[in-house]
Amino acid sequence: MWSRRAWLAAGSAFAGSMVAAGAFGQAPDGEGRTRSRVVIAVEDPRAFCYLPLTVAMRLGYFAAQGLDVQWRETADPDQASQLLLSGAAQAMSVPYSAAIALHARGHRVQSIVLQGRAPQLVLGVSTRTLGHFRDWRDLRGRRVAIPAPGSGPHRMTRLLLARSGIQSAQEVQFVALPDHADAARAFRSGTVDALCHTDPLMTKLEQEGGLRVVADTRTPRGSDEVFGGPMPAGCLCVSEEFARTQPGICQALVDAMVLALKWLQTAGPSDIIKVVPEPYFRGDRALYLAAFARAREAWTPDGLMPQRGPLVAARVMAQFDDSGLLQRVPLERTYTNELALRAKQRFRA
Repeated sequence: MWSRRAWLAAGSAFAGSMVAAGAFGQAPDGEGRTRSRVVIAVEDPRAFCYLPLTVAMRLGYFAAQGLDVQWRETADPDQASQLLLSGAAQAMSVPYSAAIALHARGHRVQSIVLQGRAPQLVLGVSTRTLGHFRDWRDLRGRRVAIPAPGSGPHRMTRLLLARSGIQSAQEVQFVALPDHADAARAFRSGTVDALCHTDPLMTKLEQEGGLRVVADTRTPRGSDEVFGGPMPAGCLCVSEEFARTQPGICQALVDAMVLALKWLQTAGPSDIIKVVPEPYFRGDRALYLAAFARAREAWTPDGLMPQRGPLVAARVMAQFDDSGLLQRVPLERTYTNELALRAKQRFRA
């Protein structure tokens, strides 16, 4: 298994090779036309929160806007940021919180289109070992599975625990299990008493009857209950310099994404099966479709950032930051709705 340092080293090596090969520029499409080549760093293209990106690619929306889009899968948002800052990628598909974090470190990036208006994170407890669960204090002394320390599920669980005065570092043991299969085995065996993860894992465990959902951000309403307001999730980010020097390409990216978001609003099961790559189903189409139905409300219909979204995201992040840097981030520079508004008008999204 690669260490974080190895991943970053690989990212740097990839950055150099892509720049040398001309990762950004013009590319022939085989039909005598020239398209602008754009590399997008993606945290995990299989994740539900980034499904609009896959839809835009598979349905040819990027190509229709004159773009030759390629993506580079990364281990986490930090590695995606590394590729963007090094110039190996011109855009990245990551949680909106990554844009705020980069601004806090002095890097000027901004979200140009929002993919998710709810983070689609679910916290569930075991009906076998925590059948008596009433509130967050019942997690004292328990083991909770999360994808990784510092991840969105980790922060969400800590946020909920803090409301009951629980200092999670001392009173709750977190177990990092990024792989869905490993997390499922640990939960079924009783190795962990609860887990905060993403779909389709959570839908599967819920269907089996062994998991009781106690916090659900797969809908805007559920997200508001957990975070106290709209929580922006996946987005497409670029550097301020790229947005300034390549406005046409940025608009083309947003146009394609808004078309994908519009498509998702009415897509049925047969549409999903035709468009989504087979590996995304993880061998269970029915489960994927069930999870998709639960997540449909989480995608924004038009790519627009909600008015209070940046403030809510920054407020949640600040609870886990001791440096005070987040308080000085100019939130109005971490996103723009200008391009999505144009696309919304153009495509009546």
